[in-house]
Amino acid sequence: MPVENLGRADIITRGMKVSALGGLGSRFGSVGLAFAGPEYRAYAIGNLVSLVGTWLQRVAVGWLAWELTRSGFWLGLIAAADLVPTVFLSPFAGALADRRDKLRVIRATQVAATLQSVLLAALTWMGAMTIELLFLLTVTLGIVNAINQPARLALIPNLVGKEALPSAVAINSITFNIARFIGPALAGAIIAGPGTAAAFAVNAASFLVFLAALRWVEPGRGRPEPGTAAPRTLIEASLDGYRYALHHDLIGLALIVTVASSVFGRPVVELLPGFADAVFGRGVQAFAWLTAVVGLGAIAGGLWMLEQPPPGRAVRRLVAFLLVLAASLLAFTATRQYWIALPSLFAVGFGLVVTGIGAQTLIQIEVEPAMRGRVMSIYGMIIRGGPALGATVMGGASEGLGLRLPVALGALLCIAAWLWARSRMVGET
Repeated sequence: MPVENLGRADIITRGMKVSALGGLGSRFGSVGLAFAGPEYRAYAIGNLVSLVGTWLQRVAVGWLAWELTRSGFWLGLIAAADLVPTVFLSPFAGALADRRDKLRVIRATQVAATLQSVLLAALTWMGAMTIELLFLLTVTLGIVNAINQPARLALIPNLVGKEALPSAVAINSITFNIARFIGPALAGAIIAGPGTAAAFAVNAASFLVFLAALRWVEPGRGRPEPGTAAPRTLIEASLDGYRYALHHDLIGLALIVTVASSVFGRPVVELLPGFADAVFGRGVQAFAWLTAVVGLGAIAGGLWMLEQPPPGRAVRRLVAFLLVLAASLLAFTATRQYWIALPSLFAVGFGLVVTGIGAQTLIQIEVEPAMRGRVMSIYGMIIRGGPALGATVMGGASEGLGLRLPVALGALLCIAAWLWARSRMVGET
């Protein structure tokens, strides 16, 4: 059923399925199920360490780009360099994840990411870094991440049972956002102390920890699903994934909400170096804390999402939090007061993670196992490529309009998307 024909009865009926699969017990009732197996525990711990390093490096790259150029346009372009490769490579990477051993794909990409961080650290320490080199190295990491992400997302259901899957998705998001809080705080201290090169070196070490954790995962966990079709080419396989997603009602709706939050809401995070300096008149520590507060709000949202909604509310909540996200962004752009901006960004982080967890949980539960890599690659393409597109446009617009107006316009587009999604959700009888 096309998503535009999804009516109230369909939302309630399918929402009951999602809620039933997720469990309606205590907020933390299924968390123990996710952590019961040593494989997922090791994966989660290694993933946390790796993500702390990733966020530490992301802050360091953003601040280095700002120091080298003092340009909002370059901030957007550096964000695009990291994220845009996902748009072009994720469909093929998703097909690869469905047809190849996911663990091998993840290990290979982590080795490549480690080498990229080492090169960043060496060039920065030697004083040889330029904005052009930073751009090229960021593109390289974007390519690595584009190949890595579908395999990483598709591996999760293989490490936990179906009953624990919604909690595992929420735990992964909480882990990501704990890292978003810890990483920038560490980045501020490291950049102000040992320097930016040290931040890149710490990230390289974090990748090694994750590689060690993956040794606890049984090799067979990453193998393709039995009966997975093997079309003649990766292009055919990726097109099958698009057709499947677009013709699936709930997956389609979840992807639409993800597009709105990623393209119109999420880019504010990439522009925070400029806000810290040009809008609030503060330095790298303020930038680190602005980023960390987004992560703190996201942690709170992730903890809240551990409780599955009552029947019929899962999809409605997913759509409703587009409005929460938009209102928070408008509040952030309406002030020049740093201490007012912080709680606004907390709410932005909360809204981003609720829509993100809600969409991913819905997709992971609804997708057929043989299509998981390809469909999750579309989701990954949106959550990585969408912010790149939005940040590039907003960063470019900021050269003439300042930073606040483009972000505010993005919030208004989130409201438009919310109105559209809500009208499709209630539908015609």
